[in-house]
Amino acid sequence: MKLKDIFSKDRSQEIEYYEGSTQKWLPVKEFKDGVIVMKDGRYVKVIEVLPVNFYLKSETEQQNIIYYYASYLKIAPDNMQIRVLTQKADISTYLERLGGFLETENNDECRNMIADEMSFVEQLSYNVAVKKRFFIAFDFTPKGFDKAYTFEDAKRYLEDEEYKARRYLAQCGMEVLEVSDNAFLTDLFFAMINKYTAKSMKPGQIGGMYDEVHTCLLYTSPSPRDGATS
Repeated sequence: MKLKDIFSKDRSQEIEYYEGSTQKWLPVKEFKDGVIVMKDGRYVKVIEVLPVNFYLKSETEQQNIIYYYASYLKIAPDNMQIRVLTQKADISTYLERLGGFLETENNDECRNMIADEMSFVEQLSYNVAVKKRFFIAFDFTPKGFDKAYTFEDAKRYLEDEEYKARRYLAQCGMEVLEVSDNAFLTDLFFAMINKYTAKSMKPGQIGGMYDEVHTCLLYTSPSPRDGATS
């Protein structure tokens, strides 16, 4: 089962997943217009927030951040969740660049300095260097509404909540990234579920990988005529 099949938009027929499979365990039904449709009927919206360094701000700026953040919490949904995704920092590109400098450098002292820098960065990355991403999630729960609802109603409610978060967090100096496409959500959930695989492979590459293997098999499989005698 490919990743794109798990989040397929065609749900006219419910799929029976075998016991213990990732598909059966995963609570997500599909991604639709940037909204996460859950199997239990909830609709979830996720936004990514780019943080600011609070301790580098002046005292006045710190007070403003606290004020506007507290103001947002007063009107934020009760079911709002703040999630932090922690991943080991990817330093491969930086090390490759240093390796290129090392190969072309003629001065022995400079070569030693570059080698020491590469060793230090590798050790730092192994021990403490991490990358953090911050997300805010809130959901539309049908049980909390008496009238009949549609997906458009849920989407409109979630977009309103996103607008409120964007407006108040902007006053705090934080930038809110727009998450309105399904590709972003697919990449995000793939990285959360497959932390190690996601370092070297993206969800879109999986389908391409299967296509390449399938094509390779088509071209390398022997023809029924091979070996036939006249």
